[in-house]
Amino acid sequence: MQLFKKTDFDFVGKRYYAYAFSILLLGAGFASLGIKKGPHLGIDFTGGSLVQMAFEKSVPMSDLRTVLSNAGYPDAELQASAESKSVMIRVPQGKTSADTLSRDFHKLFLEKLPGSVVTDPGKAIERAEYVGPAVGSALAEQARNAILWASLLIILYVAFRFKSWIWGLCSIVAVVHDVFSIIGIFSILNKEITVTVVAGILTLAGYSMNDTIVIYDRMRENLRLSRKESLKDIINRSINETLSRTVMTSMTVTISLLVLFFFGGEVIHDFSFAMLWGVFVGSYSSIFVAAPIIYEWQSRQDAKRTGKK
Repeated sequence: MQLFKKTDFDFVGKRYYAYAFSILLLGAGFASLGIKKGPHLGIDFTGGSLVQMAFEKSVPMSDLRTVLSNAGYPDAELQASAESKSVMIRVPQGKTSADTLSRDFHKLFLEKLPGSVVTDPGKAIERAEYVGPAVGSALAEQARNAILWASLLIILYVAFRFKSWIWGLCSIVAVVHDVFSIIGIFSILNKEITVTVVAGILTLAGYSMNDTIVIYDRMRENLRLSRKESLKDIINRSINETLSRTVMTSMTVTISLLVLFFFGGEVIHDFSFAMLWGVFVGSYSSIFVAAPIIYEWQSRQDAKRTGKK
């Protein structure tokens, strides 16, 4: 099945427009990160207070979030207990202790949602404690090491697969471009980077790499079969030949993510947003970043060899 037939877009010729867009996108993200002194990390990374409240009846999570948001806790994370009618509430670190916070929440729910929470504070407040970061410094260091090793292994694999280390390096450049663009857009929109969002970013890194490998594989085939054709024409033809596959895959994933984004609930809202943005930027980088960089590198190498001769 082909969505587009015999397209002939000059992707390589438009590479400087793509470079300008990427510089603008990443520049805005880095500027936001600089102004805000880093990404807005969630409770899983920074720690906070945990309060577990007992309710007389089940209360919609949306109602609880609205009450907490109006009271000045828009970043509160809620988790309902499957075994009882209690709800765990986690809020970022603040000057208020967990015990004081639990009493404030109890009064707040009694006032805003009368009849929902247990009246007796001693029975209503089941748990109130400080929770340290779920991702400590040791785990963060392990994650950084894992990313570095994964990047190195990807470069080695792609270099072996396509018989050129520059192909592996360019694929990593495209993935780094995608990851930083997601972090940047979250900073611009003042969204939290949580463990769920990190999972989405890593998923998109794999998606982007897979998309890039498909284009690279077609480029390798065309380079072997069309030795008289220029590198620019081969890259353009390879991207055009895989364009239907790229667009259809992106559209299929996007449809599923749109359903999650609008109907999946608050818990996975940021995850689905990261995935949606990542699908767009991942497909874009495979076409306008990974492949054109190879053309730039190879053109410079050919120019050097010609100059020496």
